Amino acid sequence: MEKTTLPSLASLASINPRAVLRDLFDTAVKAVTAGQCLPPHLPSPPRGRTVVIGAGKGAAAMAATLEEHWPTPLSGLVVTRYGHGAPTRHIEVVEASHPVPDAAGQQAAQRMMQQVQGLTADDLVVCLISGGGSALLTAPASCMSAQEKQAINRALLKSGAAIGEMNCVRKHLSTIKGGRLALLCAPARVETLLISDIPGDDPTLIASGPTMVDASTCSDALGVLDKYSIEISSAVRAFLESGEGETPKPGDPRFSGHRSTVIASAQHALDAAADRARTLGYEVHVLSDSIEGEARDVALVHAAIARQIVQRNQPFTKPCIVLSGGETTVTVRGKGRGGRNAEFLLALTVALDGLPGVYAIACDTDGIDGSEDNAGAILMPDTLARAGECGLNARKYLDNNDAYSFFSALGDLIMTGPTLTNVNDFRAILIA
Repeated sequence: MEKTTLPSLASLASINPRAVLRDLFDTAVKAVTAGQCLPPHLPSPPRGRTVVIGAGKGAAAMAATLEEHWPTPLSGLVVTRYGHGAPTRHIEVVEASHPVPDAAGQQAAQRMMQQVQGLTADDLVVCLISGGGSALLTAPASCMSAQEKQAINRALLKSGAAIGEMNCVRKHLSTIKGGRLALLCAPARVETLLISDIPGDDPTLIASGPTMVDASTCSDALGVLDKYSIEISSAVRAFLESGEGETPKPGDPRFSGHRSTVIASAQHALDAAADRARTLGYEVHVLSDSIEGEARDVALVHAAIARQIVQRNQPFTKPCIVLSGGETTVTVRGKGRGGRNAEFLLALTVALDGLPGVYAIACDTDGIDGSEDNAGAILMPDTLARAGECGLNARKYLDNNDAYSFFSALGDLIMTGPTLTNVNDFRAILIA
C-alpha cells in the first residue's frame, strides 16, 4: 500500500486555523447526511405495501433519499421543522414548529397515526427518525391541552434538564411517543432508521422513541417535573400518579420482529472530522461523543485541557486538534440570545483569557444553535482583545446568556442554514 505523505509541522504554520476548523465542521456534517448514511441500511421491500412515516429535522431529507433508492411503490408522511423540507414525489412532507410544538405538528401526528392503521402482516412501515422529532410529532395525552403541553415544553427547555429527562416527560404525556406509534402499525412490521441526536445513541430516547419500547415510568416523568419545579395542572399530576400514561415496556411481544438501526451519530461525525484533520498533518484526539452538562461547565473542562497542552504538552503534544460531541444544556438566567454551542464558546473564551495558540469552533450539526439562525461560532486567540476594542465585556455577555450578540458583534458567528441532519454538538479545538 502506498504511504500517504502528510504536511510537515512547518507547513502547518501556513494553514489558516479558521479555515481548518470550518472545514472540519463541514466534513463532519456531510458524513451524517441522509444521502451518505441511509442507503446502506434500507430493508428489503415487503410483499405488501410500504408506508413511510417519520419526524425530525432530517426527516424530509431521509424521505427524499429513501424515494431515490426504493424499488417498489410507497406512500407516507413525515414531519420536519419549518425550513427543513426537501422535495419528494410520493411521501408528503409537513413542516411544523421546533422546539415548541404547534398545531401543524399536532395535526401531522394525528394524520400519521391514521395512515398506519389497517395494515396487514405483509406490509412494512419504514419509520425515519432524527433529532427534533419530539417537538415536531406532538399528540398530547388526554389529561392536557395543547397549550399546557407547550408550556411544559418551554419550561423544560429553560430548566437545564438533560435531553433524556425531557424525553421521559414527553413520552408519558403523549399518545404517540414511547412506542405507541408502533402499536398502531400492528400487525405490519416496523423498520426504524435513526439519525441520533442523543448522547449514547439509545434508540428509545431519539425523538422520544415513537416506535420503541420504553423502560422509564410515569413516576420517573413526575420526578423530572418536580426536580426542575415545572408547574403542571392537577389533572396532569393525577394522570402520572395513576400510571394511566404508562408506555409499553421491554419484552412486550407486540414489538417482536420490529428492528431499529442507528444510521448516523455524533461518533460518525467525529470520525469523519478526525480523518480529515489527519490529512492536514494534525494529531487528533477525540475526548468523547457523548459529553453532557451545563455548557459553561463543559467549557471549563475543555479550557483546562487546552491550557495543559499549551503549557505542558500534556496529555497531548501540540500542534493537535481535540474533538468532542454530545449535547450540553443551558440553564437560562439572563435575557440574551444564544444556543448552547455559542454559550460553550463564550465560556471557553472567558476561561482561556486570551491564551495564545488556541482556536476553537462549536456548532450544532443541524445548523441551528438553539432557536437562533446560526450554527454556532468560532474562537480565535485574539477574540478577547478584539472584544475589548469593541467595548464588549465577555463575562457580562455570558452572565446574560447573550453569546449570540457577543460573537455577532465580532463577525464570528457560523451561519450554514439548515443542514437537514442532526447529531448534536460538534466541538473542535485547534492548538497550534
